[in-house]
Amino acid sequence: MDTRTRRRKSRIPEDEIITLENVSKAYSKGAPALNGVTLHIKKGEFVFIVGKSGSGKSTLIKLLLRELTASSGNINVMGYNLNRIRHSRIPKYRRNLGVVFQDFRLLEDRNVYENVALAQRVVQVPAREIRRNVSVILERVGLGGKYKSKVTHISGGEQQRVALARALVNKPSILLCDEPTGNLDPEISAEIMNLIEKINESGTTVIVVTHDKAIVNMMEKRVITLQKGVVVSDEEHGTYNDEDDE
Repeated sequence: MDTRTRRRKSRIPEDEIITLENVSKAYSKGAPALNGVTLHIKKGEFVFIVGKSGSGKSTLIKLLLRELTASSGNINVMGYNLNRIRHSRIPKYRRNLGVVFQDFRLLEDRNVYENVALAQRVVQVPAREIRRNVSVILERVGLGGKYKSKVTHISGGEQQRVALARALVNKPSILLCDEPTGNLDPEISAEIMNLIEKINESGTTVIVVTHDKAIVNMMEKRVITLQKGVVVSDEEHGTYNDEDDE
């Protein structure tokens, strides 16, 4: 079943790429991590998810990655119903997602090229195409001359660029970034976010979970604020207000 057919059956609008309807996620103890969350994200949007620790941001990302399943409500991503998706189809679903983490998660015993090429080998891209695709994406993130460098021998900003290249080399529909500037200084953070913005301008839907108020306020994108598992604001051209951390 193709994406368009899945969308017709689920009645998801053609321009929406992520839809959450009344989604809750409860763990064994305590209050639910998410409580009745409804979100509609369109293709090509750039969205910040903000809120203090414990607000539900990490749970939301794990639900979108299908590392967790919702306790209630419905999640549809790219036409996939994540409540009903077969376990055997999850790897195919995840191929449409690029993911960047705060701690880079690079293979320290490999060079820049090998870290990016691994993402292509996992999905069995032919060797000739891997060489071409990796070269193109490294040039795009400004690392064309660093492909032979060990990742332990390059700066933190360059390591995050490698992580971005790895996330993008398979041309995902959605880029999920979990605190992508958390370990970087302000100047390098701005460079990384400008690069992510260019990626978004090429058509990739971008979702960034962050505590970085300066970046959020500078970029003036859509800002969704979570508080104790509930969406308390959803603003176009929004800001990360100080009261969000109270």
